[in-house]
Amino acid sequence: MRVCIPFLAFIFYFLSGSTLQAQWRLLDINTNASFRSVHAPAPLTCWAGGTNGAILRTTNGGEAWQVLRVAGADSLDFRDIHAFDDRTAVAMSAGESEKGKARIYRTEDAGQTWQVVYQTTQKGIFLDGIDFWSTRRGICFGDPVDGRFFILTTQDGGRSWQELPVTARPEALPGEAAFAASGTTLITVGKRSVYIGTGGSQAARILRSTDYGATWQSITTRLPAGPSSGLFGLRFWSRKKGIAVGGDYRTFTEATPNVLLTRDGGKSWQLTEGTLPPGLKEAVGLYYPPPFGKKNVLLMAVGASGSGYSADQGRTWVALDQHPFHAVSFAGSVGYAVGGKGLVAKWGE
Repeated sequence: MRVCIPFLAFIFYFLSGSTLQAQWRLLDINTNASFRSVHAPAPLTCWAGGTNGAILRTTNGGEAWQVLRVAGADSLDFRDIHAFDDRTAVAMSAGESEKGKARIYRTEDAGQTWQVVYQTTQKGIFLDGIDFWSTRRGICFGDPVDGRFFILTTQDGGRSWQELPVTARPEALPGEAAFAASGTTLITVGKRSVYIGTGGSQAARILRSTDYGATWQSITTRLPAGPSSGLFGLRFWSRKKGIAVGGDYRTFTEATPNVLLTRDGGKSWQLTEGTLPPGLKEAVGLYYPPPFGKKNVLLMAVGASGSGYSADQGRTWVALDQHPFHAVSFAGSVGYAVGGKGLVAKWGE
């Protein structure tokens, strides 16, 4: 069998433990805020959302960070953030709507000013995640209200938001909800598809739409769920292949099943071998190691019990460290991860 040199180099790269284990570099950020959302639209640009209305922003690859404060948001926790570039971003706060904490903000001037583009005090609304298909079309969702998940959509880049009609929202099981834990409980894929991972009920479900959220299908998975457990993060590396991770935030080091894989665009999900280190995993980043680029992908799973990677599309895992990251975002071969009490790290140069 003919084996090319690049393929041999690729195998050597992944078998070399020292190459990967030294890659997360902790950064000294002048803040004690805790962060559960991060988005890197480009290798040098990254935004992160945190507690006490804090937003982080870098445009030079993490060498220097701005700690931005959103006016009037001191009590808010920005659990998801989506950046279009180094100047424009949309940030979502999670919290009780009755207390004024269900809001979405948008900036177009690098975070110097922020506009409230959505807010509600309707009882029961708790926003969980936000994502965009393009610079104009996006979606946001929250915990069930009156038995159906709350859905918002935008067609103008997040400048305005419309509530999906109640009858079009996906129905929830008793006790079912979602975890606003990493900004990836909801993700958009391709030109029209969107996925939501749930917990809280007896089994974790995937809610799937292929028409911008207008209609929904539900897939019950074999991943266990309960009041503190279920799915916490999703990620796709093609329109067909994806991963969902989770666990239990109360027993976050316990070795329980925490990985689902799909090979058919989310129509079905298979429970597979758990991550290393074991325990709660909240998000997955897609790392494309140089010089191979988009031809090969490494999955980087992070969570309260530490981070690990998979070189075979989620089937087996190698432990990296015990840093308790909550969220992760990669732009090519450069990645950023965030956690509690100002924990921020960078992967790559």
